[in-house]
Amino acid sequence: MTTYHIKLKDDVLKVGFGATLATGDRIVRDVAAKLDEMIATGELPGGGLIKINGRVSVLVSQVLADKLGKLYDAIALLDPKIGNPGIDRYVVTISRYPQYQVGDILDVVRESHQTNLKVVLCGFANTGKTCFRDGLKQALLQIPDAPESYFISGCPDGDGSWYSETAKRDPDLATELKARYKAGFSAEFAKLKAQEVRSINTPIFVFDIGGRISDENRLIMKEATHAVILVKDESEIAPWERLCDELRLEVVAIVFSNFFGNNDVVESETPILRGRVHRLQRGEDVSQRPIIQALARLLVGLSGG
Repeated sequence: MTTYHIKLKDDVLKVGFGATLATGDRIVRDVAAKLDEMIATGELPGGGLIKINGRVSVLVSQVLADKLGKLYDAIALLDPKIGNPGIDRYVVTISRYPQYQVGDILDVVRESHQTNLKVVLCGFANTGKTCFRDGLKQALLQIPDAPESYFISGCPDGDGSWYSETAKRDPDLATELKARYKAGFSAEFAKLKAQEVRSINTPIFVFDIGGRISDENRLIMKEATHAVILVKDESEIAPWERLCDELRLEVVAIVFSNFFGNNDVVESETPILRGRVHRLQRGEDVSQRPIIQALARLLVGLSGG
């Protein structure tokens, strides 16, 4: 399976990770081979400026810089955290061209038909939101030609998107790093996280929040457009529905999480998605669970993809 996608459209190189989970050495080899192929066939002709749009790891960025830096006078990468509605912002990272300086920000008007979903994954503690989020991230990558998606954690608990991938390979290292990064949930953290959520404008953007209804979570959630509620039992639904209604967020799914269950169930898909998910165990790949797959398809449909 393809580990990394690369496609040139005008002066924008669209990139992104494939559906398969692969180690960094395999990915960078595939990236280098694909770029060499595109150069040999003339698909990457070289020139003044090339813009890179999509998810790029540190390892991949090194390969892109090496290969493209020999062909283009300037390279700019999309920074999804500094965009505005309708505008993508690229940061110039390499330049031998007088018109551009390293650090310059280039504003590019996004295609008018693009929808920006900002989906908050909410619910009380210990429902498996982090694991669910990471499974949804992988499920979206498995859908051919799905719109670009972006995931972050809205919690100061050390559970960034890196955590599950690290835990699959080295659980002890993941636990150690999580403890090192863990921070308190302060008003300042909430303000900065809300600003980050406001700025990100990928077609599908998903973030989770802490497991309690608080002023800090309310501040972050109000920047969303849609919500998914993850609960352990029926009594937990109403408080989060009231909060979503207060913040004018459209609830698109309510999912019951049962760690000791044996299977997933998709109970209904209209007017909202409802169902059950089992055993959201950190470090496990849950992207194939039926309810997570159904939610991924729903988000693609809502985004116009």
